[in-house]
Amino acid sequence: MSTPGLKVLVVDDSRTVLRLLSRQLVSLGAGVVTPCDRGDAALERIADDPRATDLVFCDLNMPNMDGIELVRRLAQLDYQGALVFVSSENPRVLKSAERLATSLGLWVLGAEGKPIALERIGHFLELAASDRPRKAVAARVSYGPDELRTALAEGHLVNHYQPKIELATGRVAGFEALVRWRRGAELVFPDQFIPTAEEHGLIDELTRQVLLHALADLKRWREGGLSPHVAVNVSMENLTDLSFPEFVFAALEKYGIPGDNLILEVTESRVMRDRIVALDILTRLSMRRVGLSIDDFGTGHSSLAQLRELPFEELKVDRSFVHGASRDASRKAIGEASIGMARGLEMRTVAEGVEDTEDWDFVVASGCDLAQGWFIARAMPANSVPGWIAKWSPPVR
Repeated sequence: MSTPGLKVLVVDDSRTVLRLLSRQLVSLGAGVVTPCDRGDAALERIADDPRATDLVFCDLNMPNMDGIELVRRLAQLDYQGALVFVSSENPRVLKSAERLATSLGLWVLGAEGKPIALERIGHFLELAASDRPRKAVAARVSYGPDELRTALAEGHLVNHYQPKIELATGRVAGFEALVRWRRGAELVFPDQFIPTAEEHGLIDELTRQVLLHALADLKRWREGGLSPHVAVNVSMENLTDLSFPEFVFAALEKYGIPGDNLILEVTESRVMRDRIVALDILTRLSMRRVGLSIDDFGTGHSSLAQLRELPFEELKVDRSFVHGASRDASRKAIGEASIGMARGLEMRTVAEGVEDTEDWDFVVASGCDLAQGWFIARAMPANSVPGWIAKWSPPVR
């Protein structure tokens, strides 16, 4: 393990914990370890230079300034280092603190109960020394509506495709189209421009371009002897226009694609404007055998009512209930419950965010139908798909 010059701040009101954790950090190769028995004192130290601390180990329940208030203040200071919670609070409180800190834009490595194991301390030191997440955050940019309008008009949006694997057989079932913005030599990811598209009335045009590109690529794959389905994300903004089904039907006819080779993944990032119009549109699409999937289930505004009222045939379990579920009882319980409920409703299930062998084993054991994630493959350009399929083989367990 290499942690050259790593500066660590340990914040805990217990002197015993401070001494023990500080010694463990030094023994594992941390550069400078500073113990601090009060949250407000820790805040003052970091406020002097927010970039002078690489890693903070923080208790939650402390007098004067508890760990939650400290986290809020660290976010206001634009603290760029890593953060680990170490507390005797119950796991649900720890996870809530972790989610809050992440939502505030802090780089959270994890949350551990006391006493923390030596190997976990070493693991967090290695993560903090990598520096990769901070570089990614620093490089993050959002783009304005005029730039995006130009990109749409000039055809600068391209699709990449992430495979979806049938867990029972290991075969490649299909691909999800994930849009990218080719901006000169740079490839911009959707979280940097999709919110702009939604806020400025550009999401419908963007979705239609992604759909047309996906069907054109699928036609080429089919001509080459491949027959995967392709999934395209659809915003609820698209489901306010009663002519949207005609656009989809015309596109399928143009490229000679059967309706059951297309899946529309509906992500409700905003409250549904008109449930009756959405029901009209989705029912017509379903009648033409276009697959309908409820995406990121359990997050945002998606709800059990939608499963009852709308003709979805597939449920995508959000990555937050998949990745790490084997090590987190709450995630595991929610993930398994979602899969079991979908099975009871005779819906196909897709697990997102399968990133390691433990995630793969979890979704296989839970009876999920399909899986996608970095453990299988990252999204790839359309021309890479045939070669990837030829080389793919499921992991042998």
